[in-house]
Amino acid sequence: MYERILMPLDGSRTGEAALPLIEELAAKLAPAGLKVEVILFQVVAAMSHWVVVGETGARIPYTQKELEILKKEAQDYLEKTGEGLRKKGATVRALVVFGDAADEIIKAADDLGADMIAMSTHGRSGLSRWAFGSVTGRVLRASAKPVLTVRAKGPATTDDIAYPSRQS
Repeated sequence: MYERILMPLDGSRTGEAALPLIEELAAKLAPAGLKVEVILFQVVAAMSHWVVVGETGARIPYTQKELEILKKEAQDYLEKTGEGLRKKGATVRALVVFGDAADEIIKAADDLGADMIAMSTHGRSGLSRWAFGSVTGRVLRASAKPVLTVRAKGPATTDDIAYPSRQS
């Protein structure tokens, strides 16, 4: 049975496409006395940012304070996102790490003893998929754990960001 589920989220509503399915699973298992633990997981991949002055640009590493702010925003987002799961009877943990998304998801699934990874696909194809890659595809190919994928409805956009502090 899938009692411990790792659910990677990227901060977008598109990335949350698998969430209703996992909420439904938790709601169906709770009355039977089975507990579902969902580990909401986010990988902060950008360890630096570009600063452009005039025609010159430079890649600058984030300061420790900036990294702490990014981690806090991600943690707050995961905690807020987990409210629906808690209402359905699931135990929820939120975990934020830094690194390569696919590698960290696979590592976390193994380290945390996840029974399953549940994640969304962003529906990219063609040039977009080539340019941005597919984290879900990499996890599917490399993970020894079962991976539940749910295709999001429509492509992600920059308006899709769901961080509470960034909403108007």
